[in-house]
Amino acid sequence: MASWISMDEACRQLGVRAQTVYAYVSRGKLEVMPDPADTRRSLYRAEHVAALAKRKQAGRKHETLATNTLFGAEPSIPTALTAFFKGRPHYRGRDAVALADSATLEEAAQWMWEAEQPVDFASVGGKPAGPAGRAAAFTALAQLAASGHSTRGRLTRVLHQEGQVLVGLVADAFGARPGTGPLHQRLARGWKQPPAVAELLRTAMVLLLDHELTSSAFAARIAASNGASLPACLLAGLATLSGPLHGDASGRVRALFAEVERLGEEQVVAHYLSTGQPFAGFGHFLYPDGDPRGAALLARFAPPPVIARFIERVTALTGLQPNVDVALAALVAHHGLPPDAAFGIMATARSVGLLAHSLEQLGVTQVIRPRGRYVGAVPA
Repeated sequence: MASWISMDEACRQLGVRAQTVYAYVSRGKLEVMPDPADTRRSLYRAEHVAALAKRKQAGRKHETLATNTLFGAEPSIPTALTAFFKGRPHYRGRDAVALADSATLEEAAQWMWEAEQPVDFASVGGKPAGPAGRAAAFTALAQLAASGHSTRGRLTRVLHQEGQVLVGLVADAFGARPGTGPLHQRLARGWKQPPAVAELLRTAMVLLLDHELTSSAFAARIAASNGASLPACLLAGLATLSGPLHGDASGRVRALFAEVERLGEEQVVAHYLSTGQPFAGFGHFLYPDGDPRGAALLARFAPPPVIARFIERVTALTGLQPNVDVALAALVAHHGLPPDAAFGIMATARSVGLLAHSLEQLGVTQVIRPRGRYVGAVPA
């Protein structure tokens, strides 16, 4: 039977601060659960803490790093972009959920990029050829990556300008109306939605902008550390994001919702519970008390009745709260957005975060090689 320890004890055994423990949790290296005696606190799996402590004692020799990376140890990459405090994500120290109450994606991007000038994601290339969706986005980025300039030797403000164009291009590929104006309004117009839906898109994109050192952020950083062009960095990140176990997790939720609409919530819930199948989009290892991003988005609209009943039923029977993937899929279902809209919202928003990671990586004076250890040097 698993044993659980407090945050103070985990910090003591590991010799780290609470922020580092949160980072271990966010990277899937440390399991967490609510404290039954005090739901405001969390407990951490003692076996995982012991394993992490043992790994630290192995030392930081290059040979150890290479071996550990090969067998799944986490990469050690400093980042000041996103951190988790008291069960909530913070962008450079600002509460992401509070920021999503009013900020546009452009304003959040200026904060995350530390840009001196306001950020503008206006369309510059017109409507992409072919159907809107991820194929159009990946094709456009691949064409730019094939001829893009290395990030080396270029001023940050110039890279900011290029990044603005790339985010606008991704949005256009998913159907945003070409032109000027905030990106959430351009997406709403392109999807023929009223201003109220534009506000929901604004909130969702700020909530989804970044989530610390995810696999997609790591992929973008690898590309950036080797001097790849910004479109290549972004393409590397978005290609990783497109997996159903990562940024396209809302696709699994949409499939679950389709079952519910076809069979009814009671039959689907009974089937999943009787067969031990997990409910896609419910629970989050980083947020044992519930994903605050999902709660913030779901509080702003009413999902279709059958989906609302399903969410309530699953939560009551499992104790698991709907995460942001459920909220995003419910938003798309409620407003009849295009089939690829959920990933489009995620990809557009996360493009800002992936570029932020790429830009931050350029300030790191070492190169990330395929095996995960740092060798060589790159000018800041």
